[in-house]
Amino acid sequence: MAAVVPPPPPQAPRRRCTPVTWVRRGGLTSLLFLLPLLVVFGVFSWAPIVQSVVMSFQRTNLVGPVTFVGLDNFAQVLNDPLLWTAVGNTLWFAVLALVFGYPVPLVAAVLISEVRARRGLFSALAYLPVVVPPVVAVLLWKFFYDASPSGVFNTVLGWVGLGPWQWLQNPASAMPALVLEATWAAAGGTVIIYLAALAGVPVEQYEAAEIDGAGIWRKVWHVTLPRLRGVLLVTFILQIIGTAQVFLEPFLFTGGGPANSTMTVLLLIYDYAFASSLGGDYGAATALSIMLAAVLAVLSTIYLRVTRSWSAS
Repeated sequence: MAAVVPPPPPQAPRRRCTPVTWVRRGGLTSLLFLLPLLVVFGVFSWAPIVQSVVMSFQRTNLVGPVTFVGLDNFAQVLNDPLLWTAVGNTLWFAVLALVFGYPVPLVAAVLISEVRARRGLFSALAYLPVVVPPVVAVLLWKFFYDASPSGVFNTVLGWVGLGPWQWLQNPASAMPALVLEATWAAAGGTVIIYLAALAGVPVEQYEAAEIDGAGIWRKVWHVTLPRLRGVLLVTFILQIIGTAQVFLEPFLFTGGGPANSTMTVLLLIYDYAFASSLGGDYGAATALSIMLAAVLAVLSTIYLRVTRSWSAS
């Protein structure tokens, strides 16, 4: 005989939320505490974004009369041959940063994790360039890249009979020189992320691999990399987004030269807005900013969808 399942108890009717009950439950107090943050966020974050979108459809230098020009600013930017030079240079910077800059933090983190003594000291040394102010780091590396025979790098090359090289004055070597400095300046933060992820890898898996006769590289390939694939993907996407916004290095090192070989998209936006002594073309600058934001939004969407599926798995 089947057991009789008692019917579920009737649910109490939900109380209708009125303004009076909302106030009695503390809603007004929460809104008062939240109001300053909403005002600050709206004035300093959303208002400039809205103003930039409006300005991208206007012809203005912030001094003379404003003229609505529709999509002319976008057409002007797309027809500017320097735009495609800047896009190509930004992609070239991203490729170099991925090929040379992406593996460096991972290799450094694996080597530091294998060190038995003074691991904290090596971690601090790896992170040290991050705490150097970016402008100071660029000035330091400009001293290294000095094109004269007495420059630091040219002095080292002179010991083996090479050089001197025009590191920042040669279009072929200027962009790799910027990537080298950017990798040095930013790798420390990624090293710390990898070290934190490596701390979560079970030690038993390494011990089992050692019993099977695996060396360090086979342990890295078969144990470490599979366990870090989620972190690797996140840092990969973030590095692509970060390299698309590169500005500081080409601005301070070369100003976009020589021969526009280091002109990037963000530096081109700066030139539209501030480089002309006759008044900036803020409409073109904001139009290019909107297009760059749209591209970065697509990359961010891909990043969110991919990381969501990885988190679910």
